[in-house]
Amino acid sequence: MHDLAGKTAVITGGASGMGRSFAHRFGRAGMNLVLGDIEEPALNATVSELTDAGHHAVGLPTDVGDEAAMRALADAADEHFSGAHVVCLNAGVGGGNGDMDTLTTQDWAWTLNVNLWGVIHGIGAFLPALKAQDDGHIVITASVAGLTSYPSMGPYNTTKHAAVAIAETLFSELRDGGSHVGVSCLCPGLVMTNIFSSDRNRPEALQTPGPLIADPMSPDEQARIESIIEMVSAHAKSPDLVADLVHDAVLADQFWIHTDDDFTAAIEARLDSIRDRTDPPGRQSILDQYR
Repeated sequence: MHDLAGKTAVITGGASGMGRSFAHRFGRAGMNLVLGDIEEPALNATVSELTDAGHHAVGLPTDVGDEAAMRALADAADEHFSGAHVVCLNAGVGGGNGDMDTLTTQDWAWTLNVNLWGVIHGIGAFLPALKAQDDGHIVITASVAGLTSYPSMGPYNTTKHAAVAIAETLFSELRDGGSHVGVSCLCPGLVMTNIFSSDRNRPEALQTPGPLIADPMSPDEQARIESIIEMVSAHAKSPDLVADLVHDAVLADQFWIHTDDDFTAAIEARLDSIRDRTDPPGRQSILDQYR
């Protein structure tokens, strides 16, 4: 795509973090905006920010794991702005992780519903119209976790590897079919978002079963979380920077979008082990390289 003005961007997870920054960046490019997010108060606040800034924006509370909700988001783009052109399948959660033998069915279901089915439902809801108009771009938010395999992140790694595979497959299908619809795969490293507090939006039905009165967080667990937050704050990129990269990639019809080179060595080590048929490289934590 070479001209964004007057066209429409749809963004899931659009109320905060990277999605909110995407909305502001595409708004400055003259696009109409349709935001979907499960957090209705935050969604309303972001839509108000955008309209106060002079942008044309609407929001729809959206559970991306619900196919009907995603189709309703596509209907909203049709109703308000005559369809979508840029579709950012960005909603994601980072919870439900731990060693494999500690994970519950609910942990897996929650992460898969948002990070994987949100992408699948988004493609189903928007791709046919994009192909029919032969104009548009889909941005799939994956992660460096889709190009590596750090321990204690099983559900997250799984969904992000799947997101990369979907993006690559979709790109090849569209290219080989002669379509003018583009695809980008966003693989951010550490970005300053609310993903570490994803549990705030975890559905009650997918909460991990436990005692009626939860045990208070141990001092060690509290210290671990505080350490993670401190480290992320020190090294994470601004979501506004990521939004600039995404905007530019859409205009350039660029597939891979990386936010930094911090994980290049880890990605290359994994690829080397695949090529050489050696054991996966050992890693303790995705944050180890910053310690």
